[in-house]
This record gives sequence, structure tokens and C-alpha cells, in this order.
Amino acid sequence: MAVSMSEKDFYFVSLKGIIKNKEGRILGLKGVEQGTFAGFYDLPGGRIDVGEFETPFMEILEREIREEVGPDVKFTLHETPVALGRHKIAPKHSGKVNRELHVLYVFFLVDYLGGDIKISEEHSDYAWIDCNVATASKYFTSGILEGIQVYLSSPK
Repeated sequence: MAVSMSEKDFYFVSLKGIIKNKEGRILGLKGVEQGTFAGFYDLPGGRIDVGEFETPFMEILEREIREEVGPDVKFTLHETPVALGRHKIAPKHSGKVNRELHVLYVFFLVDYLGGDIKISEEHSDYAWIDCNVATASKYFTSGILEGIQVYLSSPK
């Protein structure tokens, strides 16, 4: 019996933090108007950089969180992933490659302990969002929505 060899998809990997405050609200970063999350919120985090292959995931996520919410924020990272999600980046947002990109999100829970949030230019604002599985689509879209819904519907 012949084995079919199908073409494999190529994914970027992005580590995302579901940062929750003491009230249980999730930190959402407002998407810029011309970006892939225009009209919705993103979560702190990002793709693994060249040269970070051997860097521990928590160090990468910590770097990304500090880049996007500021160096003064205090938090605790939980090392076990809590959800996965998939996101498509349209060619017009993919930079020099100018083709659709696929991203696999790996979500980690993060406890916000305090500090001033100072967002980067990657986002236009932030909010502490009180949502549940039914209302998450008002705030999030694509792979972020998928991950938030999986996280919110899982037993705690």
C-alpha cells in the first residue's frame, strides 16, 4: 500500500500571555487601525526571534511581555500552556514576504502583580477585559479568540 505524501504547512510560533489581574480581568492590547487586529484586542506576546531556538520559552515570553507592556510591570508566568490557537496574517500585513502567513499561538497564564502599563507602538491602547466564552468575540478575533475561548471553557 502506497503512503500519500502531503505537503506540510509552515507555521510561525507565537507565545502569548493571558495576563489576569486580581479581579480576573484579562489585559487586552488594542489593535492598531491598519493591523491584523484592527477593531479588536490582542494579547501580549509574540513570535520567537532568530537566534532564540535554545532560549527557554518563559524567557522569550517575558521579553515579549516587557516589550509590549513596559519594563515596570510585575508578573508571574505559569509554565504550562493553557490553550492553543491559529491565526492567518494576510499578505498585506506580512511584510517583505508578501504572502499569507500562518501562526500557531501557544497561550500561557500570567498573574499581574502590579506596575505601570506602558504599551508599545504595536498597539493603540489597552483595557482590562471582563469576558466569558459567550462575550469573548466582542473583544477578540481569529487565533486570539480561539485561545481565549479554549482557556475560558477549560476547568480551572
